[in-house]
Amino acid sequence: MKIVDDPGVTTAPAPDAPEPRRKFGEVILDVQNISLAFGGVKALSDISFNVREHEVRAIIGPNGAGKSSMLNCINGVYQPQQGTITFRGKTFAHMKSRQVAEMGIARTFQNLALFKGMSVLDNIMTGRNLRIRSNIFLQALRIGPAEREEMRHRAYVEQIIDFLEIQAYRKTPVGQLPYGLQKRVDLGRALAMEPQVLLLDEPMAGMNMEEKQDMCRFILDVNDEFGTTVVLIEHDMGVVMDISDRVVVLDYGRKIGDGSPEEVRANPEVIKAYLGTSH
Repeated sequence: MKIVDDPGVTTAPAPDAPEPRRKFGEVILDVQNISLAFGGVKALSDISFNVREHEVRAIIGPNGAGKSSMLNCINGVYQPQQGTITFRGKTFAHMKSRQVAEMGIARTFQNLALFKGMSVLDNIMTGRNLRIRSNIFLQALRIGPAEREEMRHRAYVEQIIDFLEIQAYRKTPVGQLPYGLQKRVDLGRALAMEPQVLLLDEPMAGMNMEEKQDMCRFILDVNDEFGTTVVLIEHDMGVVMDISDRVVVLDYGRKIGDGSPEEVRANPEVIKAYLGTSH
């Protein structure tokens, strides 16, 4: 597993200055004028925002705001009627799910879609499918190059298991694990794809406080240690404000705010629509 050095700011801040956030690269993902409708119902209306390399970018908004629909457009589950998505300089009107995965964008879903009867190790191994080069016949026989390739992939998955601190459960069927640990396995399967951009759809939904703290730590470690760019949907505003570098706010399919957590928190339209009326 490749580890990159943290390119954070090295100069010490002034005593009263806020702690500096991570240093970003160029725009890696650019969403322009995306509109999506189901029949006469508009899910997204002319949405534009970008994601810079190595940042944690949050998408927030009330239920039904279009957040998951936005992620579904990015990773090819939905095909928008209007707009373009640019990834590393390549622009697409429509992106197919397999194409997106091959380019380096991985996704977790709000509702877990793990193989409950399979072990933790085997579930995470499914994330390596796009990187397996041996044909199905050689894989079934596990001979020659196919066996050596499988050993390399399993070694990579073992590193992810160690990183997520689930070594004790590696051979346990996922269906027997507590919900919070199943969420870690879901994250591990996405990491097994070695993504450049990781899309997380409510990674902390249904978790207790301790589980949320653990997941926050893993997300920040993925971002810092692996250099993975993260785009996440999350309802817990404390989490969003703590770990995000920039936040885009949706409401009924429209963008009503975009900026740093501090800017979004002070935006009157965001306060009215989502955070609560300001007194």
